[in-house]
Amino acid sequence: QVQLVESGGGLVQAGGSLRLSCAASGLTFSSYAMGWFRQAPGKERDFIAAISWSGGRTYYADSVKGRFTISQDNAKNTVYLQMNSLKPEDTAVYYCAAQMVLFRFNYYTDSAYDYWGQGTQVTVSS
Repeated sequence: QVQLVESGGGLVQAGGSLRLSCAASGLTFSSYAMGWFRQAPGKERDFIAAISWSGGRTYYADSVKGRFTISQDNAKNTVYLQMNSLKPEDTAVYYCAAQMVLFRFNYYTDSAYDYWGQGTQVTVSS
């Protein structure tokens, strides 16, 4: 049974930092590309960042480029999202997801991902 478990969310002041973790089990982690998405109240789930299965390529939404960094530790089956210079508009539930890439990594589209975590709340106060 595949499980993705996010942690590291919380309440932080604007300008602060958080690091989210997503621990994967039940899958061959090195065979999956990983992504982070977020969903604010009343809004759709949006792509934030993704990393290829090899870790060699990373992708970011324009809204977080330069502030967020995605990375992974294959030995720990864990993907991270380092979030710096947080803004109130970053407030959302953050989800990690795993995608088995057969041909092209469709990192942007949430329906292309095979497995999802339960989400972790990030709240940024002004």
